[in-house]
Amino acid sequence: MAKMQKYNQTTVTEFILLEFSSPPEWQTLLFVVFLAIYLVTVAGNLLIAAAVLANHHLHKPMYFFLGNLSVLETCYTSTLLPRLLASLISGYHGISFSGCFLQFYFVGTCACTECYLLSVMSYDRYVAICKPLHYVTIMKSRLCVLLSFAPWILGAVLTVFTTFFASQLNFCGPNVIDHYFCDYSPLLMLSCSETHQTEMLMSVLGSACTMPPMILTFASYVCIISTILKIPSNSGKKKAFSTCSSHLIVVTIFYGTLIIVYILPKTDTLKDLYKVFSVFYTILTPMFNPYIYSLRNREFKEILKKCACTQKLIPN
Repeated sequence: MAKMQKYNQTTVTEFILLEFSSPPEWQTLLFVVFLAIYLVTVAGNLLIAAAVLANHHLHKPMYFFLGNLSVLETCYTSTLLPRLLASLISGYHGISFSGCFLQFYFVGTCACTECYLLSVMSYDRYVAICKPLHYVTIMKSRLCVLLSFAPWILGAVLTVFTTFFASQLNFCGPNVIDHYFCDYSPLLMLSCSETHQTEMLMSVLGSACTMPPMILTFASYVCIISTILKIPSNSGKKKAFSTCSSHLIVVTIFYGTLIIVYILPKTDTLKDLYKVFSVFYTILTPMFNPYIYSLRNREFKEILKKCACTQKLIPN
């Protein structure tokens, strides 16, 4: 009864995002930094997506998945940084109740989709390196399309449940979120209703988004590394390791920060680093992925150079 009276006192219609607490003179610097990150991220990912779409030499499974990843990263960063930039420049840090949960849904969908898409890309590399003679017969167009759409569908469906159950909680004040976007842990901390069951459900769904694709990804890389070690040529080993190591670093950082933020128990130490870990998988990973996955690829760089040279030779 007391709880019901408490719920009826106030209904939160807007949340205030604290974002990155800093002196007013730092706001301009933060705006410039995040604007640069956003422009680099969008430009790099759109360049890759356009190159894969326009150049028939890149119509291969590996680049098809890269194009999907680039589109995803563009969507991912666009759900966060434009609102953050507007907040930094205007000084208004509010977000409506519906806008908060809409952002919650799209961020969750992109994160979950990326987990499964990275596992698909690692499987593609596993087949290419461990079963090269069967690559063409295994990675057919129909399978590639299925493997590229499945992560988007899984991400969208699983996040529907997390968003729905989080939105059913009661929020009767305070309404200040100590974060730079609407995420489930800060929202649960603000709820004045019982959150234990919701927390358990969120952990289960969060594990469903991260653990299966992470296991598949690292299992693929174990097989890949095992196969690379059997290559007799040192130059061949070096070339293969240079590609796989950079990919492995990215997926380790991405999965590692997701697990710390969403699955591990919320200790006081982790709460203090919550925003820092979130920056890695929401802002930095989308910015570095174009470089790690494509611009370090010799074949991709050569095709881009040829395209640039062709454009110069074409008269206006």
